[in-house]
Amino acid sequence: QVQLVESGGGLVQAGGSLNLSCTASVRSFSSYALGWFRRPPQQEFEFVAAISWGAANIANTNYADSAKGRFTISRDNAKNTVYLQMDSLKPEDTAVYYCAASRASYGPLFRAYDNWGQGTQVTVSS
Repeated sequence: QVQLVESGGGLVQAGGSLNLSCTASVRSFSSYALGWFRRPPQQEFEFVAAISWGAANIANTNYADSAKGRFTISRDNAKNTVYLQMDSLKPEDTAVYYCAASRASYGPLFRAYDNWGQGTQVTVSS
């Protein structure tokens, strides 16, 4: 079982930036793929980005179209932490952002991830 704790959410104006962090309590952090999902108000979960297992400098990444060019996912295996740098934020990015871990996939499917954090709120004002 992997415990995940997100941080870094908050209120930001449109065009601003936030850097979300997610720290995992697990020994074999590097063997997990990590993903970020979000749930906008009254909507379903959406895939945002994911990064594969292994060394950070050779990890593969995967982004939703809405995140490409604005968001960057990265990992620091020494700190058991995955990051989501979010730039050029828009009001439609407002959501609760969740970190998730998987040993099977770094794709966009919600059900491929079996460990989830509690979420952190991101609010982008216009």
